[in-house]
Amino acid sequence: MTVSGPGTPEPRPATSGASSVEQLRKEGNELFKCGDYEGALGAYTQALGLDATPQDQAILHRNRAACHLKLEDYDKAETEASKAIEKDGGDVKALYRRSQALEKLGRLDQAVLDLQRCVSLEPKNKVFQEALRNIGGQIQEKVRYMSSTDAKVEQMFQILLDPEEKGTEKKQKASQNLVVLAREDAGAEKIFRSNGVQLLQRLLDTGETDLMLAALRTLVGICSEHQSRTVATLSILGTRRVVSILGVENQAVSLAACHLLQVMFDALKEGVKKGFQGKEGAIIVDPARELKVLISNLLDLLTEVGVSGQGRDNALTLLIKAVPRKSLKDPNNSLTLWVIDQGLKKILEVGGSLQDPPGELAVTANSRMSASILLSKLFDDLKCDAERENFHRLCENYIKSWFEGQGLAGKLRAIQTVSCLLQGPCDAGNRALELSGVMESVIALCASEQEEEQLVAVEALIHAAGKAKRASFITANGVSLLKDLYKRSEKDSIRIRALVGLCKLGSAGGTDFSMKQFAEGSTLKLAKQCRKWLCNDQIDAGTRRWAVEGLAYLTFDADVKEEFVEDAAALKALFQLSRSEERSVLFAVASALVNCTNSYDYEEPDPKMVELAKYAKQHVPEQHPKDKPSFVRARVKKLLAAGVVSAMACMVKTESPVLTSSCRELLSRVFLALVEEVEDRGTVVAQGGGRALIPLALEGTDVGQTKAAQALAKLTITSNPEMTFPGERIYEVVRPLVSLLHLNCSGLQNFEALMALTNLAGISERLRQKILKEKAVPMIEGYMFEEHEMIRRAATECMCNLAMSKEVQDLFEAQGNDRLKLLVLYSGEDDELLQRAAAGGLAMLTSMRPTLCSRIPQVTTHWLEILQALLLSSNQELQHRGAVVVLNMVEASRQIASTLMESEMMEILSVLAKGDQSPVTRAAAACLDKAVEYGLIQPNQDGE
Repeated sequence: MTVSGPGTPEPRPATSGASSVEQLRKEGNELFKCGDYEGALGAYTQALGLDATPQDQAILHRNRAACHLKLEDYDKAETEASKAIEKDGGDVKALYRRSQALEKLGRLDQAVLDLQRCVSLEPKNKVFQEALRNIGGQIQEKVRYMSSTDAKVEQMFQILLDPEEKGTEKKQKASQNLVVLAREDAGAEKIFRSNGVQLLQRLLDTGETDLMLAALRTLVGICSEHQSRTVATLSILGTRRVVSILGVENQAVSLAACHLLQVMFDALKEGVKKGFQGKEGAIIVDPARELKVLISNLLDLLTEVGVSGQGRDNALTLLIKAVPRKSLKDPNNSLTLWVIDQGLKKILEVGGSLQDPPGELAVTANSRMSASILLSKLFDDLKCDAERENFHRLCENYIKSWFEGQGLAGKLRAIQTVSCLLQGPCDAGNRALELSGVMESVIALCASEQEEEQLVAVEALIHAAGKAKRASFITANGVSLLKDLYKRSEKDSIRIRALVGLCKLGSAGGTDFSMKQFAEGSTLKLAKQCRKWLCNDQIDAGTRRWAVEGLAYLTFDADVKEEFVEDAAALKALFQLSRSEERSVLFAVASALVNCTNSYDYEEPDPKMVELAKYAKQHVPEQHPKDKPSFVRARVKKLLAAGVVSAMACMVKTESPVLTSSCRELLSRVFLALVEEVEDRGTVVAQGGGRALIPLALEGTDVGQTKAAQALAKLTITSNPEMTFPGERIYEVVRPLVSLLHLNCSGLQNFEALMALTNLAGISERLRQKILKEKAVPMIEGYMFEEHEMIRRAATECMCNLAMSKEVQDLFEAQGNDRLKLLVLYSGEDDELLQRAAAGGLAMLTSMRPTLCSRIPQVTTHWLEILQALLLSSNQELQHRGAVVVLNMVEASRQIASTLMESEMMEILSVLAKGDQSPVTRAAAACLDKAVEYGLIQPNQDGE
């Protein structure tokens, strides 16, 4: 029995068996009318306990729903109304009460469905109609609210941080939306101002991969190009906390943290580029302190036990990008000097760590190479001998500290560190090799019984063999040792490294056919063994990499190149290895491809100088017969058929320090060789070569960027640019092409760039604007005066297409320049292609800017002869362009029309107007019609 509140009538107790369902229902109704909702609820509940019919049950449940609505228990109201509807689907009162409950619960989309059902059952019921209108308004208001950024942010964080939320798909969608929102400045600022960083910290603390990735990617948006938000974020999260995420085992999370830290570095260096300023007081005067704190934490991470190998590699990658100067023109290298003083030993510790057997520090197959690249970049960033001497001293002291008094393990660590230096700043490596006892220990350990010791020693010997200071010593002392290891060792890991050492020494003559280090056929035998190991997928990728290293040296020999490109299995294995996790193989793969395509720099010696050298008994380099162009073209076709382009495209996508500027240059050279023949360009595009060339043309050495840009130009000339570079990529092509217009580029590069830009300028106004933005117009104008007729013609054609832009038209219309005069004069040149380009430009300009028509007679006294010559040309295209220019002039001014009609022009136009129907005929007839309209001429008796 439910107890009623004071002043309310008590429900009548049911006598056993005496009270019927009907009596209890009526009693409940009376109590409800009196406001005793709990009493009414008790009566209805009691009635349900009796033997009620389904119809009575439906009525009792809907009445209970009404009680719960009055008691503001909307969940129970919805449940009771639903039970009533289950009993009677057409119960309009139950539907209405459920809609009221759903409305109060905020489930408006469900409430409106119930109300629509009510209106369909009772169309004339004004209560239902009004309720439906009200809820429609609420829905619109909710949509507006939910579409606002604040509501979105709040909603997304609620979903992500709700422990009860079990819908993985819902969480995933919320995390994706949060990341997308953060990419926009307004969204990033909203998240930041809504205590977003603290909420993101909670996501990071969950340890769940998906939530951590969402948090890190959202933080990227918050910090991107915004110094104040970056500093505030580091302050809230803690620099140490952010850096520590790099060291987690999960590779995806580590990479995401690496990206975030890169964005933070860029923001601290570049400052705020956009309008948002973030929170008050977040802006700092000197970002150098924050940079040093970040870098200091990264250096500490390098030698921290428990950090994953992938995390250590990512830390090295960040240091490579953040520390050295972007340009040597920047006089300030203080950050590099600070890192050398504070962290050189830590970098050397990673470089000297062994992957197998695992030591205290977890490292990957790429760690030592990354450390070598960082050391090389730091060394190259030094400005004077004193700074370099300090670098040498620190390296030597570190190596000595391990080499002396640390036993065999210390010697191995020291030799491994020397190898790291030889792969990086080789001057420092050479100095380290000369330290007392180091080279002798290397030679002695090559004969060790222990495989790990042999591996360290042989690798050091290989790296030393490539250095000029040591090559002669090793040729004298190491060749016999390496041969002995190659023949006698039972371990493939040792044999393959010994073989690479022999390959390196055997290729000392480079491409010079007359400078062979080994006996005839020896290099072919070595290459065959390298290919055999390369194809053996039972050997781990780290060991097979050495086979590629060997081929990178041996492919200087044209006989080796020929056999290599014929070996389909070896090429397939090479390309598969280039896609593997073994990133340190990239340079060797690129080197081998450069050799096979002969895309290294080679100048044909001057015959007179050759004779002189022979007379003086000097050595004269000789080219191998199989390095002639016909052999090279055949090798290129075989590489294309084997899928070299797709393999190289994957290499370009590599986000690893191993993809150095030098490595990028090698790939650019190969790409240029692959697109040399017009018929091969379709294959290159189809395999993704166009996409891969863009990043190569935008980053790397000057030579590499130029060669990639030239390859882009070749593709743009002979294929549809919109197909070759779909979407937004086509706009990225413009800058590399414009770079080829600089005077330090060759005439061929200038010509190809102009041809490619001509194609792009003819596609769309947006592309023309991009060309203008890159300041290409002055350079194109300069080439219009070039002596070489093909370059002059290409520049004029390019200007003709650019003339469709308002800005270029303004240049021609401006007073005090000879641009228009040049086009008029070129329209009268003997070179028909140059004529066509210039006349096309004139036709375009006079159509778009009629004021230029009156200036044509002023630029040269020969203007009339030039126009007449165009109209009398046997080339219909020239005729048409000339006729359009004349028509534009006639329509622009009666005075000009009068001058034209008084000359032989009228007779020429009359003849042309009587010809077969064509664009020329129509233009000539239009000129005469306009002259008649002016009253300058009269039609003849036939009305012609």
